[in-house]
Amino acid sequence: MTAPTSERIVITYHVTGEASAIDARAQGIAVEQSVEMPLEAVTDARVTRDIVGQVRGVRDLGEGLFEVKVGLAVETTGLEAGQLVNMIYGNTSINPDTVLVDAVFPQAILDAFGGPRQGIAGLRARVGVTDRPLTCSALKPQGLPIPGLADLAARFTRGGVDYIKDDHGIADQAYSPFDARVPAIAAAVRAARTETGHPTRYIPSLTGNLDELRSRIRLARDEGLDSVMIQPMIAGFPTVHTLVRENPDMAFFSHPTMTGAQRIGAPFLHGTLFRLLGADAVIYTNHGGRFPLPKDTCLDLGRRATRAWGGLKPSMPVPAGGMTPDRVPEMIDCYGNDVMLLIGGGLLLAGERLVEETRAFQDHVARLAGAVSARAVAE
Repeated sequence: MTAPTSERIVITYHVTGEASAIDARAQGIAVEQSVEMPLEAVTDARVTRDIVGQVRGVRDLGEGLFEVKVGLAVETTGLEAGQLVNMIYGNTSINPDTVLVDAVFPQAILDAFGGPRQGIAGLRARVGVTDRPLTCSALKPQGLPIPGLADLAARFTRGGVDYIKDDHGIADQAYSPFDARVPAIAAAVRAARTETGHPTRYIPSLTGNLDELRSRIRLARDEGLDSVMIQPMIAGFPTVHTLVRENPDMAFFSHPTMTGAQRIGAPFLHGTLFRLLGADAVIYTNHGGRFPLPKDTCLDLGRRATRAWGGLKPSMPVPAGGMTPDRVPEMIDCYGNDVMLLIGGGLLLAGERLVEETRAFQDHVARLAGAVSARAVAE
């Protein structure tokens, strides 16, 4: 697909610096992210007109922080995932004074990347749930033998949870090889589903190089699975986008590992970029858990993931990271019913009562969701 030459992405950076130097710094970013050379040395008129980055605005946010907006030509991205990220942040990410916080993408970018293939509606349809938040738990700890992981999955399933994911640390280790683990857990979930009648989904975590990732998706498909999890900051944006395009019937969950190392605003990274690449569900660290993400940041992330956006399907927000059953009312109050509540260790603490506590978690979510819906109708 060829990108229109006249269109530009407008990127927003937060830059720390002195007021006297900020205009020059903004121009430096525009040049660095486009032609990366002295403008005086550019002799081609079309390059000067169509390719060189344009400063679209500078705003003083106070206390030495400035908002800088830069327009970059869509055609410089080649409509490819790695080059897109290279153009909007690339060399500028090396400078510690700059954070990437937003970008407005023309429709050509949205059409080229496509966003989620399943979206919230697809995730709901997989488990037959339309009127409450979805639920999820995690298989932990890594190092547990495969029969132990399969037993946990069976008990979560008997408790009625909607989705069960591998912990992201469970990969292809000698004590839990992917090719043996995934069939065993998938079989345990299938067997337990016959007791509940609820179509609980198992989400294996994908790791490895592109050939291995493709092979592991094939194995998951052979086991009747239709959802997988991947770590975009480790697998790479081009790899994620390639897998999404090759497997349009699969639901992809993105995991947040390594997302704090890039100086990219969390709402933009999870709610915009991961959604653009095709994440049907975006897992992120919720406020008040093990990680210090502010509440406003989390709410912004959730809004970005679910907003109307150029015809792209919405991604399901999955706030996580040390969530416990007592946080359920607060999370539903924050995010409404279009959220997936991921509680791992908080349920595993139940030990032998895991089935009962998982069932109580499910019932609690359903009751609270009913109250939210009743309030909405009344209003």
